[in-house]
Amino acid sequence: MIRDIRPETASSQTPPGTSPRPPSRDVDDATAEALGKLSEALETTERARGHLYSFHQLIGHADLQLDEAVKLLRAAGHPEMADLVTRELIGLNVIPGRWTFQIVEEYEDGYHSAFTGVERRVRERLAGGRRHLHEARMKKRRQG
Repeated sequence: MIRDIRPETASSQTPPGTSPRPPSRDVDDATAEALGKLSEALETTERARGHLYSFHQLIGHADLQLDEAVKLLRAAGHPEMADLVTRELIGLNVIPGRWTFQIVEEYEDGYHSAFTGVERRVRERLAGGRRHLHEARMKKRRQG
C-alpha cells in the first residue's frame, strides 16, 4: 500500500481570502458515495478523452506515413497505385466531413464540457466543492 508521507503544505490549506470548505463529516455517507460514483464516471470520461487524443494522433501519423508509401510506390514503378493512394486516402475525412481534430474539439466543447460542468455543480451544491470525499473517507478507514 502506498501512503503519502509528505507533511501538509500551504497548497493543501484554504487560500487566504476564501471561506473554508465544509468538513467532509458534514456530508453524509450516502451523498459522499454518490459523489464518489459521479467522480469515477468523470474520471472514465477523462480516460476516454485520452484515447480520443491517441486516436487523433495515430490517424494523423498514418496519414503522414502515406506520403512515404506514395513515394516508394512511385520509385518501385507503380505510379497508378501511388495515384490511387493519393486520390483515395491522403487527407481523407475519418467520418463524413470531419478530421480527427474536429472530433476532439466537438467532444470537448459538447459532451466533455457538459459533463465537467454538471459534476462541478453537483459537487459545489452537495459538498462545497470538495473533491474525492469518498476516497478521503476510505483513506482514513484504511490508515486507521
